[in-house]
Amino acid sequence: MNRKVTKVLGLAMAAAMTVMTGCGNSAPAAASDTTDNSTDNAVVSEASADQGETRKIGVLVADVSGEEALGFRNYYEKYIQNNYNVTFDYTDALASAEDEKAAIEKFASKGYDAVISLSSSDRAQQIETCEEYGVYYAVASGVLDESQYETYKTYEHFAGQVGPSNETEFEAGKEMGKYFKDKGVKSVAIYGAFIPNPMHVYRAAGVIAGLGDTYGGTDDMNGMIGQIFQDQGVDLTKVSGDVEVVAYLQGYGDTTTDELNAAIQKAPEAFISVGMATTFFAQTLSQENIPFSDIDSFTAMNSESMKNGSLEYLAGKYSSSIGPVFALVMDAINGNVIRDPEGNAVSFTQSYLVATDAESFDQYYVNDNGDTPIFDKASLDGIIGQDVTYDDVKALIESK
Repeated sequence: MNRKVTKVLGLAMAAAMTVMTGCGNSAPAAASDTTDNSTDNAVVSEASADQGETRKIGVLVADVSGEEALGFRNYYEKYIQNNYNVTFDYTDALASAEDEKAAIEKFASKGYDAVISLSSSDRAQQIETCEEYGVYYAVASGVLDESQYETYKTYEHFAGQVGPSNETEFEAGKEMGKYFKDKGVKSVAIYGAFIPNPMHVYRAAGVIAGLGDTYGGTDDMNGMIGQIFQDQGVDLTKVSGDVEVVAYLQGYGDTTTDELNAAIQKAPEAFISVGMATTFFAQTLSQENIPFSDIDSFTAMNSESMKNGSLEYLAGKYSSSIGPVFALVMDAINGNVIRDPEGNAVSFTQSYLVATDAESFDQYYVNDNGDTPIFDKASLDGIIGQDVTYDDVKALIESK
């Protein structure tokens, strides 16, 4: 039986994220191109020429349309690029480890200086590929798991990682689940747009634990995580406890309006998302008057959803939270690779801010918007330079 399926992930949204790319120098030969033409037309920096040679940084992205992804891109391209002699070249959405590898090889073939990763299908392979081509690499969204970091922390071209740790992701989800449990909610739907994104797995596990539920008989983080990865999603038959999970939706663009409507028909008292519900479902959930939450970013669209929709909980990061990663990459490119006291690639943890009303939301949003981001040029200049140390970077990140 055929049915008409309407994709939640709209073509217009994808079109709006057409990739801007740049020309480059000769470098090691690239593998066959499985990505878009993302390295052909980079935006030219408006920074003054006295900053020296223009540096070229490729950005790996899996999510090109979510509010957080758009906020990050806006910060790099409209603020950093206008204040430093650098060009950013974004890929289109990367759906697999093979796509990530091909994108890095293409950046290398164009003579790019570094790669910043916002995509996490296979970060181990990303690091190894950058090492092979002599391209500096840093993680700006999520982090390597502990075993991966131990493996790669001494790699010459691994410049480091800055972002919420996996434990922080779990706790962010747990606090979000607890928020609704404490309200007395008895049934929820969960959206997990995460396979194969580890940070979303940790968030989803945290939500279940925060609701007072167990997964496969445990509320231990590692025990839950292992099972969810093995199950390739949340198996509702394994969820039991204080709050009933009546529906679970999953997928980058694979979730249809039919599936969303089926979840709504089960009358959840709240809709809890571990990412991107504010992009894909905000209008529908507000029309249905279903309270919802997300782990996303402080953007204008999310502000509107909290003021005039049914978004009532958002755990978010500043759009400029990826500023320190840019600084680490620039230091490495310019010959000052920052290392921790043990000589390893730096790893800094960032936390989430939580807003449960429009007033607190807009306080965070206004403080990190336009020409006055939290990590502005004045603060980043303090950690970009030949004399910058690990302690300098640590002090700045911890101050924010």
